[in-house]
Amino acid sequence: MVNTLFILGDKWSLVVVRDIFNGKKSFGEFLDSPEKISTSVLTSTLQFMESVGILEYFFCQLDKKAKYYNLTDKGIDLNPIIFEMIYWTKRNFDNTFHPLSVKWFKEYDHHSPIYVTIVNQNEYKKIRTELLDLHTH
Repeated sequence: MVNTLFILGDKWSLVVVRDIFNGKKSFGEFLDSPEKISTSVLTSTLQFMESVGILEYFFCQLDKKAKYYNLTDKGIDLNPIIFEMIYWTKRNFDNTFHPLSVKWFKEYDHHSPIYVTIVNQNEYKKIRTELLDLHTH
């Protein structure tokens, strides 16, 4: 049985989910995140997330060694959690925020959490479909 608290409470899993929602899809792109995850931690995080069905990967057609990661539907369901964590931080801390969070605040400040979640999940599903279509054609 999978310990779901580990999945949802692990810092690196949430960073990877956030990054995928923001367009990152390769190992190198994840390494470039400002949190500076190590290669060994990233490898184990990606393997674990795949094993529990949060993400999946496919090999790039141009470079068969390069893997592209995408969220499964189960992974996409994490969007409201990411959203609420970002806004909880904004409500409770006067701090400098990651540029992606600042962009999110500007874009969605006047919308309900439900609206933001639906928009972000649908946008990601569209991107995922386009990626997978490119891979299979």
